[in-house]
Parts: sequence; C-alpha cells; structure tokens
Amino acid sequence: MELVWLEDFSALAEYGSFVRAAEARHVTQPAFSRRVRSLESWMGVELFVRTPQGATLTEAGRQILPSAQEAARQLYRMRNEAQEVAGIAAKSLQFAATHSLSFTFFPKWLRSSENGAPIEAVKLYSDSMAVCEQMLIHGQVQFLLCHRHPDVPPLLAPDQFTSKKVGEDVLVPLASASANFGTSPAALPYLAYTHESGLGRIVAHRLRGKEDYLHLKPLFSSHLAAVLMSMALESKGVAWLPKSLTEQEILDGRLVRALDESWDIPLEIHLTRPKATLSQSAEEFWGRAENELTPFS
Repeated sequence: MELVWLEDFSALAEYGSFVRAAEARHVTQPAFSRRVRSLESWMGVELFVRTPQGATLTEAGRQILPSAQEAARQLYRMRNEAQEVAGIAAKSLQFAATHSLSFTFFPKWLRSSENGAPIEAVKLYSDSMAVCEQMLIHGQVQFLLCHRHPDVPPLLAPDQFTSKKVGEDVLVPLASASANFGTSPAALPYLAYTHESGLGRIVAHRLRGKEDYLHLKPLFSSHLAAVLMSMALESKGVAWLPKSLTEQEILDGRLVRALDESWDIPLEIHLTRPKATLSQSAEEFWGRAENELTPFS
C-alpha cells in the first residue's frame, strides 16, 4: 500500500476521468492508471467501472472512499505532529488557496489574523479550486481558503469538513473600456471559467439557462481569473471577475461594467478545515480566525 494510491483513488473519484485526474496529480496518464490498478490489486476488488465516457465508482469504491480519504489525512497529520515534536516543522501552517485569493486577499488577511500572536511559519499552495480541494481532502494542507456562494454547495463532505466566513467579495461582469463588440447582442464574446475553477461553478450556477438570454458567445476559457482579466483588458470579451482582483483596473477606467448590477454575484470568502483535530498551532490559529462558524449547507 502506498499513500499516493489513496490520493489517486480520491482524485479519480472526483474527476471521473483518467486524463483529468492524472493532470491534477501531475503524472502521466499511463502511470496514473497503473497506480489505480495497483490499489485495486491490493484491495482485491475493482473500485471503478471503466467506460469510454470515463470512470465511475463501483459499490465497493463508494463504500471505502471516505475511509481512504481519512486514512490519507491521518498519515499527513501523523507526519506533521512528528515533525513539530522534533522541531522540524517549526509550528508551520499549511494553506491551499485559489489563485485570485492568493494574490489579493490572503496576505492582508493573514496579517490581521495574527491578532498579536505572530505565526512562526506559513506554507501557501496556490492552485485551482479542484486541486486545492484535493490537497485538503488528502491532508496535505490544514486549511483551504476559497470563494463560496450560499446556493452552490461545496464538494467537500459536510460530515468531515467545516468552515468560517472570513471575508466578502463580488463577481462583476467586466469588459475593456475600449471594447467594441458591435451592435448585435448575439456577437457578445464571453470569457468563461473551466470546470476546475470554484468561481466557474458559481458563475455556471448563476447563468444556467440564461446564456441565450444574455446572448453570450463562449470564446475562451481558463481556470485562472487573472488570465480572464488579461483577456478582458485586451478587449477579447466579457468576464465575471472578482472585485478584489480588479479594483485597480476599475479605478483606472481600464475595465468597465458590461452588464447592470443585477448580474453581479455576491461571494463569501471561507476558511475550511477538517473536523478532525489538527496540530496545536493550527488549532490555535483556527480559534483566532474572525467571524462566527458557518457550517456547510
């Protein structure tokens, strides 16, 4: 049994695709497939039904998924505790944060969260929402910082994770001030988020069934809000972008509202952690985090 087998198992269960799961795990698809087969061989049962459309969990796979994820988290917690006792980890805190929050919200929020108790060391991993969720599930980080919307439930199991609201943001439909998309509404180019993006899940929920009404024409997609902002600045289309990321561009007049305020999407910024006990330094930090506890819906 290897730890990476459990992590691969969880990733494939989430993505439902060997190609996408292998990309998220930063390994070639053949190597990823071999590791999944190795886990199934060790278990003595098939964990996935493989079809041309992808992979779905068997009944056995569904049964053991929560236990496999908890086992991976336990192993990482055990390592962290041993390193702290040995003085290697220096009471470090490990965060995973989506790209847009890593660049804008995280530094200022972390300073305010110290609240007179300086943090000895911090490790920040910045990636797409899908990868950040996997890091938290596997126990590779103690905390996840991400955008959330009340109507879009997280993919994390509510009996295993909890969160606190630590800030607010808003997605605004923006375009370049110099953009000229013509007079035909059917020609309005749309810059979209991919399925790996947490913001993409939220925007997709808000626009479901309304794309034709808005006459949006998908032109480009990325899981990075910063990339969509760059494309919008180049007059390539309209994108729903976090206000926290675009404040200076809006102030400078380089980005302007493309739709009225009724199309804005209010967001919450949440700090998420496992319900299981964390290291002493992580528990102390959680206790200092601002705002009241808000359980998953």
